[in-house]
Amino acid sequence: MSEVATRLAQLGLELPAPPVALAAYRPAVECDGWVYTAGQLPLRDGNLQAVGLVGADIDVAQAAEAARLAALNGVAAIAAVIGDLDRVRQIVKVTGFVASAPGFTDQPAVVNGASILLGELFGDSGVHARSAVGVAALPLNASVEVEIVARTGGAGGGA
Repeated sequence: MSEVATRLAQLGLELPAPPVALAAYRPAVECDGWVYTAGQLPLRDGNLQAVGLVGADIDVAQAAEAARLAALNGVAAIAAVIGDLDRVRQIVKVTGFVASAPGFTDQPAVVNGASILLGELFGDSGVHARSAVGVAALPLNASVEVEIVARTGGAGGGA
């Protein structure tokens, strides 16, 4: 069993089926040793798990759990294009978008849900640069959306 698969099992998680594009894009693309995911929503079995504005419709803890799920979907998208997740050398960058109620400013606490999961799965290689951005609305009225950039090796410089 691979290291990442072992960590998933230890966390009581299963890698979901790779996400399906909701429009005209691919859920993830590999180019020259880098993998870029599209924005991933907190979908479980095709059902959106967190809707509405954080700070009004859902709280920070619920939104952080949704960010964790969105990141897990991002990991599934990465696995779909590279196969073995042990090929990931570094999670380089995470961008988290948080549908925020007016005046809500705790986006970093929400996106921590994604960041913590990636650290749990990839260890030191899961520690990354990050942006946590508040937005007025997200697709399907999702509360959070997470993008991941990972390095698998090959051409393209070091991480």
